[in-house]
Amino acid sequence: MKAEQKTKSSAWIGGIALLLASFMLSACGQAWNNPYPQSQAGKNIYYSAFGERPKHLDPARSYSSNEWSFLSQIYEPPLQYHFLKRPYELVPLMASKMPEVVFLDADMQPTDDPQQVAYTDYLINLQQGARYQPHPALATDAEGEARYNAKWPGLEDVHTLADFEHTGTREVTAEDYVYQVKRLASPELHSPIAGLMKEHIVGFEAFQKSVSQAYEKLKQKTGEKHPWLDLNGYQMEGVSALDRYNYRIRLEGLYPQFIYWLAMNFFSPMPWEAERFYHLPGLKENNITLDWFPIGSGPYMLTENNPNLRMILQKNPEFRGETYPVEGEESDKASGILDDAGRDLPFIDTAIYSLEKESIPRWNKFLQGFYDLSGIGSDSFDQAVQFGGSGEVQLTEEMRQQGIELQTSSATSIFYFGFNMKDPVVGGDSQRARLLRQAISIAVDYEEFISIFRNGRGVPAQGPLPPGIFGHREGSEGINKVVFREVDGRPVRRSIDEAKALLAQAGYENGIDPDTGSRLTLYYDSTATGPDDKALLNWYRKQFQKLGIELVIRASDYNRFQDKMAKGTAQLFTWGWNADYPDPENFLFLLYGPNSRVDHHGENAANYNNPEFDALFDRMKYLPSGEERQQIIDQMVEILHKDAPWVWGFIPVDYVLRHQWYHNTKPNLMANNTLKYRRIDTSLRDQKRVEWNPPILWPLLLIAVIFIVTLVPAIMLYRRHERSRAR
Repeated sequence: MKAEQKTKSSAWIGGIALLLASFMLSACGQAWNNPYPQSQAGKNIYYSAFGERPKHLDPARSYSSNEWSFLSQIYEPPLQYHFLKRPYELVPLMASKMPEVVFLDADMQPTDDPQQVAYTDYLINLQQGARYQPHPALATDAEGEARYNAKWPGLEDVHTLADFEHTGTREVTAEDYVYQVKRLASPELHSPIAGLMKEHIVGFEAFQKSVSQAYEKLKQKTGEKHPWLDLNGYQMEGVSALDRYNYRIRLEGLYPQFIYWLAMNFFSPMPWEAERFYHLPGLKENNITLDWFPIGSGPYMLTENNPNLRMILQKNPEFRGETYPVEGEESDKASGILDDAGRDLPFIDTAIYSLEKESIPRWNKFLQGFYDLSGIGSDSFDQAVQFGGSGEVQLTEEMRQQGIELQTSSATSIFYFGFNMKDPVVGGDSQRARLLRQAISIAVDYEEFISIFRNGRGVPAQGPLPPGIFGHREGSEGINKVVFREVDGRPVRRSIDEAKALLAQAGYENGIDPDTGSRLTLYYDSTATGPDDKALLNWYRKQFQKLGIELVIRASDYNRFQDKMAKGTAQLFTWGWNADYPDPENFLFLLYGPNSRVDHHGENAANYNNPEFDALFDRMKYLPSGEERQQIIDQMVEILHKDAPWVWGFIPVDYVLRHQWYHNTKPNLMANNTLKYRRIDTSLRDQKRVEWNPPILWPLLLIAVIFIVTLVPAIMLYRRHERSRAR
């Protein structure tokens, strides 16, 4: 009995010692607080985060930067921007060479006279051998027929895409590119560029009408809300496949900016089988749609879409292959970014994007080495960046000791505060509404906004064109005289007294609405719903309080906000735009009447409509960049200053931090498909994670000591009790 009890006591203490030893040994191999499973250690994985689920992953519908960060790794339009060259240069992607551009007169004869151009042909030759990612939509049986159709008996048991056992692939052809252009006109999809494309692509509008009528008849015939209409049975005059690897897009007249559109996801290939597959019964109800699960030919494919947890991109096993650029700017060789020249792409096998709605947890995980790249939020700015004696931006000592590097770049972007021009109070072209908008434009102090919420990372916008885009005016020539005064050649915001005077002229003296006798109340729709956003929303309220106006915040998630914008039920909103291509048309079209969000599903989110502005836009967009084009742009900007459909907001300056193991990160403000160029030194990353996350053992040791101190007397008492019983 005594020997047995002694063995039990020793076993207790030995077990505790063994447990502590195992903890200490595990700490030697991996950080204890690593949020990723041990199985991912040493793997070629890129780690990042996202804050909102992408609403559209269908390339015909998507037009948001948070969506394109995924889509551009999956889909391949004919062209892309050179990763390293500046100024930005278009180069072939799926095209084997740059498109041949042919100008035709009214008799369909080639011409070099711009005044005689009636049509423009873009002739595109594709690379051969490119294949789609494995996907059940392309799975076929022994007879070559679709394996999954409406009669397949397993449809009732399908809840995710993974429930389809079989996948297939096939070669990308010219017909797939033609099919995608047709999809841009589909009545079911409401593509945001349909309004623009029908102005340029020959036969686009006629095709849209024909297909819309056929679609309505099909709905009546089938009784389905969203039936599948096979677009192969309908022809668009201006788009045709010439053979298996060549196709033509014919435009009305001149539209030199169209070449840029060929580098966008809208013009990526789409296999018609994908639409047929995603219209199978029951799939839409389980979120098995093209908007949720893309099908592309690019270097990556989306293998997990769990918006409440993570999204995962993995290397496409069918990717045709591409190589890293062998030339760039003069400085690229010295910087080491050409060290990978000529190597096969992509370098990274998997990209894992975790849901992080709050900025502080995201920042902390970056510092711990669990995210490879990070922006800099306002809360972490002072920890990351400091300003030198001459005002230059530099990293803090803490960041430098971790080997973190800072990259800065002026964005070809604009963030603005918009008015819904269809709203009866702030919208319209009445003098009353115009003066109200001008007063608010003065009151909303974006210099203060940049200082408080951006830590100085930006400049107040004087109009819709950011620096670096043709038509932007620097210095006194570019000052918005409605909102700013010129002092020593620099803009100085007009006073609140001037804003109040405008408000009184509008009939709202001291912010009182004469129709109600109470304070004028306006409504701001925002996706800023987290605890970090409280200060921002309070700041907006204070800007309107300067005028005696009450601002009511209507918060919603991003998808609900998108719905409000589409229906025109938002009154005030904030929005941003990243340049799709380096041309003023790509910014000025945001205020072009026929691109109205409500009326035409376009990108004119303010629903601004000024016939004079629209007429000037129609002239400007066809002109080459020169003095005539600049003069027209100046007139357009002057109209916008007066009408004030936006509070012009600010042009951001981007600050990005990267860890020393993350390579090939040269900023490219035009390209979105840059994941394939990135490279990770996984061994260095694993080493630094362990180094930066040492285990804190003293709490465990303290618990163990307390446990032992408590346990030993109990054991001694128990043994004494047993001995007394034995006697």
